[in-house]
Amino acid sequence: MIELFIEIPGRSYMILIGKGILTQKKIELKNFCPHNKAVVVSDTTVWELYGGALGQALTEQGVDFTHLALPPGENNKSMRTLESLFKTFYQTGLTRNDPIIALGGGVIGDLAGFAASTYMRGVPFIQIPTTLLAQVDASVGGKVAINMEEGKNLIGSFYQPKQVIIDPDVLSTLTAREWNAGMAEVIKYAALGQYELLSILENHFSLNEHLEQIIYLCCKCKAEYVEQDEKDYSVRMMLNFGHTFGHALEKYHAYSRYNHGEAVAIGMALAARAGALLEISEEGTEQKLLRLMEKFGLNHRLEDDWEQIIPLTLNDKKNFSGGISLVLLRKMGEPIIKKVLLEDLMRIFREEHINYECR
Repeated sequence: MIELFIEIPGRSYMILIGKGILTQKKIELKNFCPHNKAVVVSDTTVWELYGGALGQALTEQGVDFTHLALPPGENNKSMRTLESLFKTFYQTGLTRNDPIIALGGGVIGDLAGFAASTYMRGVPFIQIPTTLLAQVDASVGGKVAINMEEGKNLIGSFYQPKQVIIDPDVLSTLTAREWNAGMAEVIKYAALGQYELLSILENHFSLNEHLEQIIYLCCKCKAEYVEQDEKDYSVRMMLNFGHTFGHALEKYHAYSRYNHGEAVAIGMALAARAGALLEISEEGTEQKLLRLMEKFGLNHRLEDDWEQIIPLTLNDKKNFSGGISLVLLRKMGEPIIKKVLLEDLMRIFREEHINYECR
């Protein structure tokens, strides 16, 4: 088992990574349940696959739990679902010392985490991520949120979990599409400067035997940013590479066409194009990133009406009057935050659209 300690004053915690932690019921949760009570939030698909293993582990440790299995999908990150969680917490007699356990992907982690951060002004929270995207990114760092009609993750907080438990074995049940969504975030960390990870991706086609190491390297990279800048005021903003455009694409399609990773892949390609057009990136940087995405089957082509996407891009939390702050690449491994004016943003989208039409 790999242990990674996230060191944040007053809110430090451990990430545990190991095959079979969940599937073989090796998780230890009793120490987080002083009243032998917990609430598990999941979705129906994940609960059917892994709820039994988690439930048995809790029961064997003498923990009485209530589980909530929601329909899968981004639409659950809403005020309506949040209110339903609060009512269930109240009805089960959840106290400020009883943990909420998130068993699922990024949507469940975001939703359950935000609920935990706000119910009774904060109750303990444990992440058990079950998708590659959540294991390498969403479950680590304490960003929790729900969506508004106007945009993604506009209502949220920074709320660190008490522990993150990652079992790579659960990834065997992912669809190819969900796997690819996670690979977008893996490639993001390689682009941001995780050179050992970049070497693994460049030199291997099959990643199964390297899976624990890949998850560890992504979490380690994110931990380094979070430890320096927990509240996302400076260096942690680098982790948004590809996300500004990606969130706009998700919103444009009402979260129905692209999942998060698919949108981020297109967003990273647009950011790489921006770096090239603005003459910030070293020659060949864009091509290197695109080759890596193509190697692992990620679509990076913008096929949508860019003129309608630009206003959604400007709704991002990182906007400023007349433009937006973007994470670009000087080269692979060297990100930079750059303020991009609206006219340059339009040029980036226009040229990417022309490139797509010419392919």
